[in-house]
Parts: sequence; structure tokens; C-alpha cells
Amino acid sequence: MKKEVEKIIEKLRPSLQVDGGDVELAEVDEKSGIVKVKLVGACAHCPMSQMTLKAGIEAELKKKIKGLKQVVAV
Repeated sequence: MKKEVEKIIEKLRPSLQVDGGDVELAEVDEKSGIVKVKLVGACAHCPMSQMTLKAGIEAELKKKIKGLKQVVAV
């Protein structure tokens, strides 16, 4: 699952970098289906970061990875 998550995050990364932000993969827990990421740069303090996390990153990962339940920021 971790390789799949990394591949999808790499595809999403340019969209975040355009606005001065980025995302780093912190942990993938296959048993619980939880992925932990760290929003960095402009994303770290952006008031829209939760929307980016849930409606962007989490939604895309859930579409493509079976068994993924949640993406959380650390």
C-alpha cells in the first residue's frame, strides 16, 4: 500500500507546489487503513489546509487505494 500512496502523492504534489506548499508522507498503517501526511510550506499554515487534506489528498487516495479509510495530518 505504501508504494501506491507514494505514487499518488507524487502526482498530487505539483498542484500543491504551485501555491508554495507540499506534502510529505509520514506513515502508512495498512492494518488500520490510516495514512499520515505532513503538510509543509504554505500548506502548513493555510486556512484551507483541511479542505486540501480531505477533499483533495484523501479523496484521491480513497478512490485509488482499496482499504484506505482516512488520511490525517501530523
